[in-house]
Amino acid sequence: MEGSGERESNRKRGIESERERPYKGIRMRKWGKWVAEIREPNKRSRIWLGSYSSPIAAARAYDTAVFYLRGPSARLNFPELLAGEGNGGGGNGEDMSAASIRKKATEVGAQVDAVETALHHLNHHHHQQQQQQQQTTSTATKEFKSCGRFVEQVDLNKLPDPENSDGEWERN
Repeated sequence: MEGSGERESNRKRGIESERERPYKGIRMRKWGKWVAEIREPNKRSRIWLGSYSSPIAAARAYDTAVFYLRGPSARLNFPELLAGEGNGGGGNGEDMSAASIRKKATEVGAQVDAVETALHHLNHHHHQQQQQQQQTTSTATKEFKSCGRFVEQVDLNKLPDPENSDGEWERN
C-alpha cells in the first residue's frame, strides 16, 4: 500500500501528525485508545505504562515514569505538574525497579484518566442540557408568535374582585 509506505518514511524522518502523537512517549491504537511505554536506561526492554482513554492521561503516566527513571533533568510533557516531586529516582541515587516505576506511572495515569473522563461526561451532559433549553425556548417563542393575538398583561399585585364571580382581575 502506498499510503502506509509514505507514513513509514515520514516516521523515519520524524514527521508525524499531531493526531498520532501529540505528546512524547505515547501512541494511539487503531481502535482509539492511547498507550504509554518507555525504554529502560541502558537496556532494550520497555516498561509498559498502560492504556488510557485520553492522550493527556497517557502522557502523564509517561512523565511520571521518565521522571523516576531520569530525575529532574528528564524532558517532560508537563514539567509544571511534577515540579514539587523532589529529585525523582534518577537524580538521588535511588534505583527504582521497573515494577515500582510502572506502578507509580499507572496510578497517575489512571487518576488523570478518571478525571478527564468525568470532565468529558460532565461537559457532554451540560451541552445536552443547553441544547434542550434552547430548543424549548425556541419552541415557546415560535408558539407565542404564531398565536397572533395580543396577550393582556395582568397585574399580579392586585387582588381579584370578590364580587366578580368569573375570576376577572381588578382593573384600577
